[in-house]
Amino acid sequence: MRLARVDGSIWAIQKEKGMENIKLLIVQPVNVEKQPEGNVIIAMDRIGAGIGEYVIISQGTPAQKLTGEKNSPIDAAIVGIIDSFEIGFQSTN
Repeated sequence: MRLARVDGSIWAIQKEKGMENIKLLIVQPVNVEKQPEGNVIIAMDRIGAGIGEYVIISQGTPAQKLTGEKNSPIDAAIVGIIDSFEIGFQSTN
C-alpha cells in the first residue's frame, strides 16, 4: 500500500469488461512529508475520495480482486481516505 493525493478525475464512457460503473481518479503517490514521489497513477475509487484528499492505494492483484472480476484490467485501487497520520512525534492533518 502507498500514500497518495487525489489530483483529478477521469471520465470514460466505454471501458473494458470488469470496469463498468467504476469511478477512476488520478492519484499522485507521496512520501510521509506529502511530497510527490514517482509518476501519477490511475486508480479505481469505490469509496468516494475527492480531489485534494490524501488516500491509501493498493496496487496489483489485491486491487484487481476488489472488482470481483477475475480478469479485470484494474491495476490500482483507493482503499482508504486518510484523516490524519502520525510519524514519531510529528502529526499531520
